[in-house]
Amino acid sequence: MLSIPINLNLPRTPRLVTSLPGPRAQAIVQRDRAVTSPSYTRDYPLVASRGQGCMVEDVDGNVFLDMTAGIAVTATGHAHPEVVKAIQEQSERLLHMSGTDFYYEPMVELAEQLAIRAPFPHPQSHTGFPAKVFFTNSGAESNEGAIKLARYYTKRSLIVAFLGAFHGRTYGAMSLTGSKTVQRANFGPLLPGVTHIPYGTHASLDYLEEQLFTTILPPSEVAAIVVEAIQGEGGYIVPEDGFLKRIRDICDRHGILMVVDEVQAGMGRTGRLFAIEHWGVMPDIITIAKGIASGLPLGAILARPELMTWPPGSHATTFGGNPVACAAGIATLRLLESGLMTNSTQMGELLQASLNELHQKFPRVSPPRGKGLMVAVDLLDEQGNLDYRLRDRVIQEAFLRGLLLLGCGKAAIRFCPPLVIDSEQIQIALQIISEVLKMRESRE
Repeated sequence: MLSIPINLNLPRTPRLVTSLPGPRAQAIVQRDRAVTSPSYTRDYPLVASRGQGCMVEDVDGNVFLDMTAGIAVTATGHAHPEVVKAIQEQSERLLHMSGTDFYYEPMVELAEQLAIRAPFPHPQSHTGFPAKVFFTNSGAESNEGAIKLARYYTKRSLIVAFLGAFHGRTYGAMSLTGSKTVQRANFGPLLPGVTHIPYGTHASLDYLEEQLFTTILPPSEVAAIVVEAIQGEGGYIVPEDGFLKRIRDICDRHGILMVVDEVQAGMGRTGRLFAIEHWGVMPDIITIAKGIASGLPLGAILARPELMTWPPGSHATTFGGNPVACAAGIATLRLLESGLMTNSTQMGELLQASLNELHQKFPRVSPPRGKGLMVAVDLLDEQGNLDYRLRDRVIQEAFLRGLLLLGCGKAAIRFCPPLVIDSEQIQIALQIISEVLKMRESRE
């Protein structure tokens, strides 16, 4: 094993001490290529060693400002001390017991905390909860379970999903996904009964109601409409006003369940615990993962209690709701509500204002879109068309300056940093991007 230099505290701004990738990183990348699946997507050769807050240190001692949060996962920042403490304390008591077959308090406590906060109708009884919870290991598994639950409860088979959506890569979730052909090519046949329509517009819902429902898609046979409150991998697309409410109305008229995928948008990222709360719409089922446990693998399905009627053994999991992951989830939820969701709102407003300034200086950057710290801009060519090549070059060159970014959609850069980010770090990120764009302009 390579010896890795470790500093006690990471700086709050990028610090590069080697060319990138450094020698240790190069060695690990070569080892990785020999033994890991080529299906992994790696945008640039970051070999992470340690994280703290919004900063990530690689194996050569280079420090990066992280605007990715491990794909919107480390909501409370890398290695938040309260989350680490909760993990350590729970690990000393119980690592695993399988909530499918036994009971332990962290699983019950986190389920209670999520259930009472679910944006579902509250029961008349003060002793009841507005939701029941099934814990999973990932967002894909949450969406798999939601498909099963919707079909089981409604006794219907058809599902409506959206173009541009990403719900995971397991078979059911992949069948709902409409993001990129590479995610579906050569894996068929996929789950039958799924119909995709364009996302986010009333014109799309007109098409669903006036064309599909009257010709090839009987609404009486549709179990669920599965939708992201804000589309994630598809480009951080915010739907038109009234779009989500109209889906709720369509579902109510036809006895269809509204399933909202909050895997990327949920857990405080938009300034609300669930992004759907921005529109005041109450779905029937919510799927979550990513930010729920600040980096430990955990997901959940939240459903109105009257829907979760499947019997023992019909759906289960060995690792979902692991006690250590649940302890991290409890600590994460406490931190989100003690200031991080507020910070997400405030820093998100600053981020969008700064990106608007960037747009004014560089016409090849679109105006920003998003909510909270779920924000994106598109990169454009000189004619105003989406330019994925420019987007990819900007991401690569930002990495070489100590800034970690990810793409999404056709030509977008997404900004989904840890929710602990501050105004100085946002300005540093925008300064780096501005330097990259200036350099691109001078070359052209």
